[in-house]
Amino acid sequence: MRISHKRKVQLKLQKRLKGLVVEAKPAAAKPAVKKAPTAETVKAAPAAKPVVEEQKPVEAAPVAAQVSLTPKQQQVLDIVVKNAEGINPKGIGLQAGQEDAKAASWATGALKKLAEEGLVERIQLAGNKVLYKAL
Repeated sequence: MRISHKRKVQLKLQKRLKGLVVEAKPAAAKPAVKKAPTAETVKAAPAAKPVVEEQKPVEAAPVAAQVSLTPKQQQVLDIVVKNAEGINPKGIGLQAGQEDAKAASWATGALKKLAEEGLVERIQLAGNKVLYKAL
């Protein structure tokens, strides 16, 4: 690889990282720290009313219908939902009708996307064994 090309690639990567860091700084604002009441402040304001915080109703989590899935991803999701106890990628591929040799690799791409979207949970077992469960 030529040095000039390598430098250009490094600069592009640094620009991306700088953009990510700049966006993260404003979001990390410090919340106001409240001091615990002391004996002097309690004596100074005996008639103060207790502060009651309003509780907003918790909104429901976004449903899976809002996420656009490919037919393959939808098929994999349906298979995972049917197996509530969890299923490995090879089992998913076999249930989808793939041949034994490429069943796991067929399902892996769709499972990664579903895990990113939060539709399935990836559970790492001993070694390289993995199970997927629907959330």
